[in-house]
Amino acid sequence: MSVNVNRSVADQFYRYKMPRLIAKVEGKGNGIKTVIVNMTDVAKALSRPPTYPTKFFGCELGAQTQFDAKNDRFIVNGSHEANKLQDMLDIFIRKFVLCPECDNPETDLHINPKKQTIGNSCKACGYRGMLDTRHKLCTFILKNPPESEPGSVKEKKEKKNRKKDKENGSGSGEAGNHNDIDAPDAVDGDDDDEDWAEETTEEAQRRRMEEISAHAKNLTLSEDLEKTLEERVNIFYNFVKQKREDGAIDAADKEILAEAERLDVTAMGPLILSELLFDENIRDQIKKYKRHFLRFCVNNKKAQKYLLGGFECLVKLHQAQLLSRVPVILKDLYDADLVEEDVILSWAEKVSKKYVSKELAKEIHAKAAPFIKWLKEAEEESEGSEEEEAEDDENVEVVYDSSAQELKVETVKPDKPDEEEDYFDIDAI
Repeated sequence: MSVNVNRSVADQFYRYKMPRLIAKVEGKGNGIKTVIVNMTDVAKALSRPPTYPTKFFGCELGAQTQFDAKNDRFIVNGSHEANKLQDMLDIFIRKFVLCPECDNPETDLHINPKKQTIGNSCKACGYRGMLDTRHKLCTFILKNPPESEPGSVKEKKEKKNRKKDKENGSGSGEAGNHNDIDAPDAVDGDDDDEDWAEETTEEAQRRRMEEISAHAKNLTLSEDLEKTLEERVNIFYNFVKQKREDGAIDAADKEILAEAERLDVTAMGPLILSELLFDENIRDQIKKYKRHFLRFCVNNKKAQKYLLGGFECLVKLHQAQLLSRVPVILKDLYDADLVEEDVILSWAEKVSKKYVSKELAKEIHAKAAPFIKWLKEAEEESEGSEEEEAEDDENVEVVYDSSAQELKVETVKPDKPDEEEDYFDIDAI
């Protein structure tokens, strides 16, 4: 049975399919292991070597892995259910297969062993970027690039071509005189020399310039990553500043994220954006640039903390206008889903002098107190309402009446204890 490569897509006509993982548990006791029977077929559908997802399982489960490519045996030590491994495969696909721009799996990995970087390019949308190499699997990928994987499709094709070349050239004494060797096609005398000339149309020139700029971008990619964090942050700052000055900032949210990922400063992105895009009119600007910040802050708590740090810096610059409005602005950030509840509560617990002076930080936290109180009370109320709903569910009883044709649902009130029996006269003891 096949499933969608991106299982978050429910479309049954989705073109990218893969076989469902089949896992078989073998052995007993300390020697128990899980053999992934069809790992080769699954990996082929993902255009990745079968060792990559197998090693990923081992990293996530903290288990040793074994590879036997000749016999198609890919093993993870321990007993693991197929459904659990399938869910884990979804994480692997999200991290190492799907394009972060268009979510298509038509991607290739490019290893630079000298720079110790892993590039990612998409054939569907043309995206080019760098993988986050903090995952343990990246170390394995750097040591075992896709091209050098034993038994890979590319290696087999090259081996086959070499074999054909050898066969054609080995019998040079005999085969060289036979007429069955294909000769180069004769050049048609009617062809014009224009076919050999370079196109000079505006479209061709634009296409060549794009190729040159793309090539230059790839060359600077590794050079920028060798720079210090401060230098990379300054490059990103100037990039966003230039977009703002050119009047192209509104539609540049994807480009800004891509540049931050290229420079490996994604978490610090909101700190830079808040400095360049926010001023005393921050409440209106949160709505205007919400999409820009969401690209950094969704499911990234570190980026959310940097956003709160940028907010503190902004209050310092516009203290007269913003200090009294701190709780309202924090609620705007919360309502826009830019900062999660637990991040705000964690920020409120400790006064830090990382971005502003200790005295100003205390003032900001003091002004934020009403919002923090509201946030905690709202959380307690939601927990209380959930408990009440659970109690109501316990008090619902299904009653069957033989005279009725349908089941009746009645709410049964819990028996109250007899007050007279529970009453004791202390003087009578």
